[in-house]
Amino acid sequence: MGHGTRRVVAEVDPKDARIAELERQVEELTRLVQELREQLRRNSGNTNRPPSSDTPGQKAERCKQSGSGKKRGGQPGHQGLTRALVAEEKVSEFKHLFPSACENCWAPLSPEGGTRVRRYQSVELPPLKAHVTQWVRHGVECPTCNHETWASTAPIPTSPFGPRLSAVVGLLTGVYHLSRRSTVRLLGDVLGIDISLGAVSAVEARVSEAVKPAVDEAWAQVLSAPVKHTDGTQWLEGGLARALWTIASSMATVFKILTDGKSRTLASLFSLKLGVLVSDRATALNFWAMEARQVCWAHLLRKAISFSERDGPAGAIGRELLDYIGILFDYWGQLRSGELQRDALQGRMAPVRAQVEALLERAVAARLPHVSGSCEDILKHRAALWTFVDREGVEPTNNHAERELRAFVLWRKRSFGTQSTRGNLFAERVMTVAHTARKQEKNVLEFLTACCTTARTGAPPPSLFAAP
Repeated sequence: MGHGTRRVVAEVDPKDARIAELERQVEELTRLVQELREQLRRNSGNTNRPPSSDTPGQKAERCKQSGSGKKRGGQPGHQGLTRALVAEEKVSEFKHLFPSACENCWAPLSPEGGTRVRRYQSVELPPLKAHVTQWVRHGVECPTCNHETWASTAPIPTSPFGPRLSAVVGLLTGVYHLSRRSTVRLLGDVLGIDISLGAVSAVEARVSEAVKPAVDEAWAQVLSAPVKHTDGTQWLEGGLARALWTIASSMATVFKILTDGKSRTLASLFSLKLGVLVSDRATALNFWAMEARQVCWAHLLRKAISFSERDGPAGAIGRELLDYIGILFDYWGQLRSGELQRDALQGRMAPVRAQVEALLERAVAARLPHVSGSCEDILKHRAALWTFVDREGVEPTNNHAERELRAFVLWRKRSFGTQSTRGNLFAERVMTVAHTARKQEKNVLEFLTACCTTARTGAPPPSLFAAP
């Protein structure tokens, strides 16, 4: 090789190296831009984020997409609804109105001539005030020995706050999630009751102990249920992160605040591992047999939406997966409405099942960044994808548990959690009683009052599941 050729090679090699470096930088920046665009597109519709985490622009777009385009309120031709009249045995006062004269000829009219009536009702609260009982102990001096004997303290309650008032406090702070300070103000404004913040905390502790038997009853009901839903979220105790989990069946709902959401911790909640567990794909739940699980298709729907918003092959896979999920929910809706029977659903879902699993396998083989890995994880839950097709009472989504958990999530946002283990017990117990009582169509305040009454008197505690 001559000197001229070596000089040309020396000049070309640095340029090739520079071009290769620039191409690598372009590839890296392209990947980074794609990731940043995906992060900007993330919202409650394509991730597991709650709707409250969406930006104002994302919320406006969601309302625009879900809205019908019509004005708010009743539409033309809509048949309006009027307030139903209260049964007459519940009416406190009757006022009868009679016309005094005929509106046509002005002749006087007698009330005895009335044959038809039209009923109207108004509802009002009487002035509310506390019922205060004063216990007066008397000391009586013995005429024989002059010894002074005082009446026994046994009939006097140990707490100055009665069962119903205690139940109201528990309802306000534990179910409606008023702060203790707001509860103090409400009791003062509405009932004229003077109560301190410390007294509210003490009442909460008594209510927590009073409802413990009912909570144990709800746990037994949930754990033995043939189908149960579970979900978790973060909770705060004194600023420290905790895990809040719910287990819900058609009969009951229970809540538990845990130190963490690890598999070993969650497994301890399920002393009985019976029935089908409906959940998301959380790895912490892998202690439950996959054949006895149902993975939430609403979560998979959001994952498919996120795939569909990508460019290239990933977007095509996402859109195809969305089509199959749409068919799945259409068939499920027909089953719930009675248009399809179980055997017909199984027949129609067989090809959908095969196509979905084949699509996921193609996605895994394509080795697409952030897509193939997710599809591979979904296939690991293959046995838990279609339980709802074969098992009666199993739903394809975990919406039940998510709805039950929502009240707790909103409580956390307003109060930043609890401050102690005692606060955790009160929160999880009262919410367990409230959600289960509503499922049993029981009045929450009346049930809390019954619990507080029996705790004071020593009578057997009331049952959440007893027939009214």
